[in-house]
Amino acid sequence: MAEPAAVELSPVAAVARGVALIVVLPVRLLWELIAASGRLLQRHVLDPTGRFLHRWLLAPLAWALRTLLWLPLVWAGRTLVWLPLVWLGRGLAWSARVLVWVPLVALGGLLVAVALAAARGMRWLVWEPLVWLGRVVIRPPLVWSGRAVRWLVDRGVVRPLRWLGAVLAPLGRQLWQGFGVLVGAVAAALTWLGRWCWWAIRGVGLLIVAAVLGAWRTAGWLLRQLHRLLLRPLGRALRWVWRHTVVPLLQGVRWVWSVTVVPVARGVRALWRATVTPVARWIRRSVLDPARLATREVFSALGLRR
Repeated sequence: MAEPAAVELSPVAAVARGVALIVVLPVRLLWELIAASGRLLQRHVLDPTGRFLHRWLLAPLAWALRTLLWLPLVWAGRTLVWLPLVWLGRGLAWSARVLVWVPLVALGGLLVAVALAAARGMRWLVWEPLVWLGRVVIRPPLVWSGRAVRWLVDRGVVRPLRWLGAVLAPLGRQLWQGFGVLVGAVAAALTWLGRWCWWAIRGVGLLIVAAVLGAWRTAGWLLRQLHRLLLRPLGRALRWVWRHTVVPLLQGVRWVWSVTVVPVARGVRALWRATVTPVARWIRRSVLDPARLATREVFSALGLRR
């Protein structure tokens, strides 16, 4: 059998194979070298360093922070802050209820009772006497006078009118004087009642003001005593605890960090600069830049790049 004729390659395919041989193969080899270097670096440097830091630094540091800082702070906040605040809130609520709310409710009930009593007194002392005066004293004379006037008008002409005038003049004066006396008595009674109501309302108002001022001063005294006896010693105790526990612990953590983590990080940085950075710089200058320039010249020669 005759052998098949060799397939002739086009210039573009030949250039593509040449570019692949010149560029892709070195880049692939470079990538494999970088991946192998990364695996070796992770296996022999990063993983041991991470295990060492986790075992001998981070885990003890987390245990120390939880045992020496977090749990004491939680206990101090719950015992020295939250419970006193709860007791303080209950005491203030009880003080407000006993010293302010209950007296105000009692004074409100007293004011309502005084107002009702004043209204009843006005009714008994003013309204009912006026009604009685109008019904018993004023209405019968007016009725009788009306009847007499009607009889005189009906029965008399001139002399009866003169006689009626002579008789009614003293009666009118007496009625007018009696009405004036009655009005004066009513005015005096109303004046006395108004003064009595004013003094009663003023006394109740002064009592309310005194109760409110007393409650306010008592609450202020309680708050001052609370600040003096509880909050100030609590703040000083917390400041002492912070100064003698948290500050030394933070200083120790900073010292341990500066002694362990910082040298390891500096060593890793120096190792990176000594190994990875020169290799990457050499690859970029010796492989990638020449390959890029060669590819550009080939494409320009073939007319595939302007």
